[in-house]
Amino acid sequence: MPTPVSILPVGERRPLADPDLSPDLPPPPPGRDLMKIPVVARILRSRWYPGILQIPVAAIFGLVAYQLLAGPVTADRNAGTALMWVLWWPVLPITFVVVGRFWCAVCPFGALSDFVQKWVGVNRPVPRFLKLYGLWIIDAQFLAITWSDHIWGIVESPWGSGVLLLLLTTGVIISGAFFQRRTFCRYLCFLGGLCSNYSRGSVVELRADTDVCRTCKAKAACYNGTANQPGCPMFNFPRTMDSSANCNLCANCIKACPNDAIKIRTRKPTSELWFLDKPKVEESFLAVAIMGIVFIQNITMLSVWQEVLAWIEMTTGITSYPAIFTVAFIAAVSIPVGLVALASRIAARGNLEDTLANFARFGYALIPLDIAAHVAHNLFHLLAEGSLVFSTVASLFGAAPADGATPLASPGTILALQLAVLAIGVMGSAYAVRRIAHRRYQTRARRRATVTPYLVLVGILAAVNVYLFMLPMAHRM
Repeated sequence: MPTPVSILPVGERRPLADPDLSPDLPPPPPGRDLMKIPVVARILRSRWYPGILQIPVAAIFGLVAYQLLAGPVTADRNAGTALMWVLWWPVLPITFVVVGRFWCAVCPFGALSDFVQKWVGVNRPVPRFLKLYGLWIIDAQFLAITWSDHIWGIVESPWGSGVLLLLLTTGVIISGAFFQRRTFCRYLCFLGGLCSNYSRGSVVELRADTDVCRTCKAKAACYNGTANQPGCPMFNFPRTMDSSANCNLCANCIKACPNDAIKIRTRKPTSELWFLDKPKVEESFLAVAIMGIVFIQNITMLSVWQEVLAWIEMTTGITSYPAIFTVAFIAAVSIPVGLVALASRIAARGNLEDTLANFARFGYALIPLDIAAHVAHNLFHLLAEGSLVFSTVASLFGAAPADGATPLASPGTILALQLAVLAIGVMGSAYAVRRIAHRRYQTRARRRATVTPYLVLVGILAAVNVYLFMLPMAHRM
């Protein structure tokens, strides 16, 4: 008869010798090295990359900022609002899946930080507080900005969106003036936090050939840089990287490495999620909280939203809209967090790891569903309101502005695309759950006890998303 094993309380460490835990497994097999494609290698090694791309992006950013602050006051006639929220925001998560965190390589904020640092920077080390709690600060910012949007109408107000950009610009300038490299991008940018999570699902990765690195005598040039080439702006050491979360593909390390040890490789989408050796609670929390944010974004666009507000008012006696929305917002974010915590607790009974460790490890599995739900939600804005991009930009050149948006696709087509994208995300999350469990545990019993509650969780979240997408949504502009 087997000896009973007690459940470990939350926070207690498991003894290292656990026969049911899988031994150290080899890293994922390397995919195709894109650096062997001559045109790719030439571009990434060019001194013009990525600066040549930052110039047009900065020009467009300047146009957007000017339009937001000085253009038409209504969102449906403002080119800045249309370019920012109808085009850029829906397309952005797709780029994370295709090319990882490449957006950060051409982002105007990164270029601004470099400029400020070059001329007035004092290059102080990153404060220990930011290293320890930067991800939690990013989590809090993401939630606060989403909350603020619904209280003050940031998206629907060109001026509100412009103020948001000004606040971010101020943060970038202050950070660049005081701290090393791109401290703001790595530890403070809320968009960077979203990029880091979504980029884990990317089909490309930057990694170093560790066999070559073992014999390197260049004093970590990939990290520290050289006399002619800056080091990694995101504080990455390619030799030890096991994640693409903080790599923006700026190619500094490629240019600085004297041994051609840096590779840009293809990989299976989302494979990073099950090869992570050091999962972090704060990263998993953001992945879970994003699902709640998608819920609240969807619900507020439905006719039932007014009924929800009325029910909260009747139940709590609260009459202030900001207070009522805060209750709804906290509930929407708390439901996925609570469900993942519950699934983690149930899994802990079978896999004999504590609840917090399960939450940290398997929260990442929701990232494919997060990306899919984010894309599906914004497909509505892109296809239902996308004509505003053309009409508002054309109005800058003298064309008469359009009265309202003309849908680019029928409601049925939009819904079909939303459900197809959502189905891909569900399959991605379910597969990630299975792969994480199979890599972590050797025995079938522990795998089954772990996989079952998380697959049920994925099914519940998928069903809620499908239900919300099936309901008719209102236009945002």
